[in-house]
Amino acid sequence: MNVFKKLRDCYVISHANNIKFPKFNSSSIIRKRVTFSGRVQKVGFRLEIYCIAERMKLTGWVKNLEDGSVEAELQGEELQIYFLVNCMQALKRASVKKMAMIDVPISEGEERFKIVR
Repeated sequence: MNVFKKLRDCYVISHANNIKFPKFNSSSIIRKRVTFSGRVQKVGFRLEIYCIAERMKLTGWVKNLEDGSVEAELQGEELQIYFLVNCMQALKRASVKKMAMIDVPISEGEERFKIVR
């Protein structure tokens, strides 16, 4: 791992771990497929989603797409998913130009959130 990537990853993890979560009211469990387009690769975007999703105990996955966008499936309480999506759209080191979100079926038995390579 090169020095720049290591420093960036440390920064991303620190940033994600310092995000203050509001008190979420209970909401229904949903699953969304979200695609973020813009400058979202090579800036720690997937790692940030992963860290926040893990802290919130969401399940699903995140991956880079060949067209330069990032796709994620997020499963958990609706209000938490929308909070995470809003955090990613507001991220200063990335530039989300477009975001698309669709409903997908709940994945029963899924236990964790993962980065798909």
